Amino acid sequence: MANTPKILAFSGSLRSASWNHSLVSLAAKAARDAGAEVEVIKLIDYQLPLFNEDTEATLQTLPALVALREKLSSCDGLLISNPEYNGSLSAALKNTIDWLTRPGVEGGYEPSFTNKIVGVLSASPADSGGIRSASHLRDVLAGIGCEVVPEQVTVGAAYQAFGEDNQLLDATIADAVVSLAHAVVKTIPE
Repeated sequence: MANTPKILAFSGSLRSASWNHSLVSLAAKAARDAGAEVEVIKLIDYQLPLFNEDTEATLQTLPALVALREKLSSCDGLLISNPEYNGSLSAALKNTIDWLTRPGVEGGYEPSFTNKIVGVLSASPADSGGIRSASHLRDVLAGIGCEVVPEQVTVGAAYQAFGEDNQLLDATIADAVVSLAHAVVKTIPE
């Protein structure tokens, strides 16, 4: 019997009413519908100090860092939706990735991004939908060994893209989110 794929889903936004959190939550639902076990988290609940090699050794036991490392180590894939800040990914997401790619002191943690299957999404108030952010995130993820599926979803004019129930109003975009989530689930090896 095949193992159930495990996916960790989150957005790079810390905003409480984040379009990107809504978007990744829709992708998470679609991945569940495709047979995956999905955990959706908010990075605001796992706040990390700015990465600094001078203080890295003394911060290895931060509860937020320990919890994130455990979640990353136990998943097969990721769904990440990221806002576009000044043409790139959010500082919160980049800082999280920087921390999670560092080995633990005395071998206590080995970074485990290699071969993770990842789906990239982005929502932005700009008409471009965060395409530059999505592109930068794809580059970062590929550079740390992830396999990013070719599909990606960007949602422009996000302030009018979601209904009151946080569902996407455009059926074509909603279908693209489902397609991306299914691609991530199908690409994870059994």
